[in-house]
Amino acid sequence: MKLKLSTILGATAAVLVSALGAHAQTALKWAHVYETSEPFHTESVWAAEEIAKRTDGRYKIDVFPASQLGKEADINQGLKLGTVDIIISGSSFASREHPPIGVTYFPYIFRDPSHLIAYTKSDVFKKLAQGYEEASGGNHITAVTYYGTRHTTSNRPIEKCADMQGLKIRVPDVPAYLAMPRACGANTTPIAFAEVYLALQNGTVEAQENPLTTIEAKKFYEVQKNIVLTGHIVDHLNTVVSGMLWSKLSDEDKQIFTEVMQEAAERSTKIIEERENALVEKFKADGITVTEVDKSDFEKTVMEKVTFEEFGYDKADWEAIRAVQ
Repeated sequence: MKLKLSTILGATAAVLVSALGAHAQTALKWAHVYETSEPFHTESVWAAEEIAKRTDGRYKIDVFPASQLGKEADINQGLKLGTVDIIISGSSFASREHPPIGVTYFPYIFRDPSHLIAYTKSDVFKKLAQGYEEASGGNHITAVTYYGTRHTTSNRPIEKCADMQGLKIRVPDVPAYLAMPRACGANTTPIAFAEVYLALQNGTVEAQENPLTTIEAKKFYEVQKNIVLTGHIVDHLNTVVSGMLWSKLSDEDKQIFTEVMQEAAERSTKIIEERENALVEKFKADGITVTEVDKSDFEKTVMEKVTFEEFGYDKADWEAIRAVQ
């Protein structure tokens, strides 16, 4: 039986389309500095697979955790060099390109994680993200994940800001992170993150500050007597797509990337909040002194002793963020 010419042509066209589709797959690199056990990694892997599904396999995204493609400064640079396409990184690095976006690190700017998430849907966020995009050559922030609320661990009891006077505390070498401890009279010391446990153990420093999840993961509670819930920074991470990639995506693909990355951020945020809530009770049960403090005392001192201008921040942005409900 003879096949109709139209049937043959149709089958040939289908094969050609299939072959072209197979060659049209775009391989992308997604990098971050977090461990494989952390939600910032597990949800990035989920997002990579989800984007592949929703684009019918047109994108194959490999996720590189734990600084495999470099430290945080390296992967930020990689967005410009084309060595990475997507990263998860803090606004402290975005602020190197556009200082005003770093205002989110100003102590006590956010009331809690829900305030942070509300900010990411606000006009002031859109303005700051747009400023970063323009300053960085097109790098686009698609989503924001709650990283954790930063608290203080110490070998001495701390109940008010003045109790930190003369305290030797390790703080990341990021200007805004230094604001609260210095305002309270502490002596800040930048020590590499990997060396903090040993520095606490041997007394090089007496204190450090990090989210509860990090305090647990890095076992800082083993070498510190007190966990002080200063809650001075409600920290976050940005999911950033390189300007080179973002400019090539169709509007449809931009929407898919954004929706999936925001879903991944929501999933991560939920996991972090649940872990934090459970950890306060766990630390108490383990016999560690967990101290609630009057945050207004710390905030008042910061506002008296620290200016927005010294960091390159705009007070109007701070006011707009504080007003977000």
